[in-house]
Amino acid sequence: MSQINIHLTSEFEQALSEFMRLRQIKTKSDAIRAAVQEAVERERRRRETPDFSHWVGLATKAPQNPAPRFRSDADLWR
Repeated sequence: MSQINIHLTSEFEQALSEFMRLRQIKTKSDAIRAAVQEAVERERRRRETPDFSHWVGLATKAPQNPAPRFRSDADLWR
């Protein structure tokens, strides 16, 4: 299974906690998987061929880390 690391804003944390409470989900990982799965299923119901192009760039709308440990992706893997 692949791993994704994300930085959560306090607003997202609050929304995620509410989602977890409503769905009775115990872990953040499970909640994020459930939310993404629901979004994928919703998109599939809307279209015969799902189009996720409007998802592109959503992550870049989150605030940037003011003190990153690595200057670039290349530095991360060195």
